[in-house]
Amino acid sequence: MIEEAVASLLDGANQFPGGMVVADLGCSSGPNTLVLVSSAVDAVRCRCLQLQQLPPELCVLLNDLPGNDFNSVIKSLATYREAQEEISPLVTSVVPGSFHGRLFSKCSLHLICSTASLHWLSKVPEELVRNGIPFYDSDEAVRRSRHSIIVKAYAQQFEKDFTRILRLRAQEMVPGGRMVLSMIGQRADEEANNSLRHLEFMTAVLHEMASVGLIDKEKFDSFYIPCYGPSEKELREIIEAEASFSIIKMAVHEPTICVGRGSTTPNTRARSMRAVIEPLVVQHFGSSAKVMDEFVRIAEGLMKMLPLDEYPNKPGAFVAASIVRRT
Repeated sequence: MIEEAVASLLDGANQFPGGMVVADLGCSSGPNTLVLVSSAVDAVRCRCLQLQQLPPELCVLLNDLPGNDFNSVIKSLATYREAQEEISPLVTSVVPGSFHGRLFSKCSLHLICSTASLHWLSKVPEELVRNGIPFYDSDEAVRRSRHSIIVKAYAQQFEKDFTRILRLRAQEMVPGGRMVLSMIGQRADEEANNSLRHLEFMTAVLHEMASVGLIDKEKFDSFYIPCYGPSEKELREIIEAEASFSIIKMAVHEPTICVGRGSTTPNTRARSMRAVIEPLVVQHFGSSAKVMDEFVRIAEGLMKMLPLDEYPNKPGAFVAASIVRRT
């Protein structure tokens, strides 16, 4: 989708006299930090080569929350920029802040990319907090009876948040600018209530920890994971209702799974869950690394009792969309 979006931008009338600005929402830190923007940069240069024209000066902006390890991001950017500047000019910068608020100057962006980020909500659904409905209940009958209520509250919060994200990005993008987005979602053949399943297992692990005193029971009852994976239909309806963007393409794809026995062991998957949930647990419970080691141990033990194809720590699908800012 990134290659198609770049081709569309470069094939248009705009010759980018002031350069092309590319932004990544939710870049995180680590070995995959530059995957999206490097794909965009490569796509620009490849298309310009096909068109037999010089590539525009590129400005790459990486965004994430202020708590992200931007020191490592900046080091990665410096190394990447040094290698790329031999080909054509490249300007890089980081933009700390939440994508639920304004981040960039008005009409400054040509391409926005994001993967595995926009499913994070701005806050826990107020309806659940107000009515004292916990995300997880040890009583299975109660849990089942409340599940649809919880899913509905999360879906409504996602609709509010994503509508605002689109509205804000529309202010920051040039007319005809492109967004390529991918986030945790649902397959069309999944039941609607399955969208939070991979989060429920992590919360069940925390419940076990609370029951043996590793974390505070009262704090557990007020713990929610602010994340929702929409279906393709939900995402399409939100984009169409907000109306700042036109949909070019949408797709549902399976999560990338590493090949090899080691990638599917309970321990490996438990550690993967820890990476996702640890910042939330530390913030809410004030937990230490030792407590999170116990999280891995308990999660691993619970998963050993499940068939391999029922491991619940990963989403069932990702939903992707390529959209264009209306002129």
